[in-house]
Amino acid sequence: MRVIAGSAKGHKLKTPEGFKTRPTTDRIKETLFNMLAFDLPGCDFLDLFAGSGAIGIEALSRGAKQAFFVDESSTCAKIIHENLEHTKLSSKGEIIQKDVFSGLLYLMQQNVQFDIIFMDPPYGAGLALPVLEKIMSYHLLKKDGYVVVEDTATIPLEPPEGFYVVKEKKYKTTILTWLSLEEQTEC
Repeated sequence: MRVIAGSAKGHKLKTPEGFKTRPTTDRIKETLFNMLAFDLPGCDFLDLFAGSGAIGIEALSRGAKQAFFVDESSTCAKIIHENLEHTKLSSKGEIIQKDVFSGLLYLMQQNVQFDIIFMDPPYGAGLALPVLEKIMSYHLLKKDGYVVVEDTATIPLEPPEGFYVVKEKKYKTTILTWLSLEEQTEC
């Protein structure tokens, strides 16, 4: 796996061994970043279920101001750290080695908000909806920000209250769903 574009283009990234992580395929990653391209420069980026950190590192390479990486695995945290060092992007990345819900709580306590949140939960684990609900209740998404969810194409994602689907990109077994905040109306 390599960084596709930007300041770290061509750098090879380490990935965790075994089947506990499922790296985003190069085809999906390339499509994703083509769609994110104009929003990346200067953005605050969050990579949930980060694995090797490849998505957040690609965002940094393409101009994101900072990226936070949340993964509970100590192996993944070590690999993300090594990948950030290797790509010379470690000054712009923060690794949070916690389960996703503790990580989101930590970010809320740090008063951090994001322009783009990417999450790739384990397929079929039913985590997308509760994670989106926490993102909403913790106010982690900036008003004009959005969340991209990578999930299995076999189970449609019903957005929780407060979010709406902006667009979807379907592949054979995977779907990318872009979600934005619904407009809040004053009564």
